[in-house]
Amino acid sequence: MAQERELDSLGTDELRERAVELARKKWDLRFFWKLLGLIPAAEAIAGNREASEASVAQLSGFVYEALSAENDPKVQEALRPVYIEYLEEHSGEA
Repeated sequence: MAQERELDSLGTDELRERAVELARKKWDLRFFWKLLGLIPAAEAIAGNREASEASVAQLSGFVYEALSAENDPKVQEALRPVYIEYLEEHSGEA
């Protein structure tokens, strides 16, 4: 409870710095991935609709580039089930 009050009293910049530093130390990619996924919604909440749409485009472009840049066919083959599952879950949306 005391820690919660302490954290609530910190500014957003300090909270961000602490959280990012902790995630870096722990190599917590899930945290960074979560942040990336939340940025478009945060932009929209902040009233930055155009930035929200741009964030989605940039994120998808970054992910596509990272996946396309991967030259190891074995890695891509290992990711096949993920691609298939995603396409099945979202069939008819394209």
